[in-house]
Amino acid sequence: MTEPLALRRIRVVLSRPSHPGNIGAAARAMKTMGLHQLVLVSPKEFPSAEATARASGATDVLENARVVDSLEEALAGTVMAAAFTSRIREMCAAPRWASEASGELLSFAGQGDVAIVFGNETFGLSNEEVMLCQRAVTIPANPEYASLNLGAAVQVIAYELRRTALEGRLAPLPQALGEVAPHEDVERLIAHFERAMIASGFLDPDKPRRLIPRLRRLFGRAAVEREEVAILRGMLASFEPKVDRNTRDF
Repeated sequence: MTEPLALRRIRVVLSRPSHPGNIGAAARAMKTMGLHQLVLVSPKEFPSAEATARASGATDVLENARVVDSLEEALAGTVMAAAFTSRIREMCAAPRWASEASGELLSFAGQGDVAIVFGNETFGLSNEEVMLCQRAVTIPANPEYASLNLGAAVQVIAYELRRTALEGRLAPLPQALGEVAPHEDVERLIAHFERAMIASGFLDPDKPRRLIPRLRRLFGRAAVEREEVAILRGMLASFEPKVDRNTRDF
């Protein structure tokens, strides 16, 4: 059976893992399902003999793992990121079951790297981390005890992705979808909007309300293309001199 190429573009991101054994367990879960990209955000301990022991032969995944300081850095270059969370977050997209989300994630993997993001074992992902991701995904665990071990959670989604890839059940993307803008381009667009809105007086930085989270949710839902990002930033840039000139008149 041919190894699905889309799985090579799945990036497993563990944010602030506190137990090195869980890193090793996640690496083992990944390798058994054909996933190889592991990124660790500020792990408490890595590398670690315990992680190597728990990896049980998946040491190549650990050896090739990248360690970064922030989730923003971990998501650089991705065209889609899915936050795994068991809690409903007010400003993020409604969570979907892992089995339902896997087809869309693999379809985006045809465009570039896709991140699946897991939080700290005790606290999970922060609201800010979830909002950096375009999708929210959950596992239908027992609501009375929904506490999955980190390695087990990685195993569940890795299995769903592999099964979906082998069955060819990819979700169709919009026909007009061109080259999807990577994470950092969209973040620069959002920062540009924020600067322009503050300069125009539309956004009060002391009372920001939820404008920026709503913009991030909008662009995440739309899966904006590189060209669309360039158009929007060009529009904003064309408005900025007018804002400056009007400001100087007062």
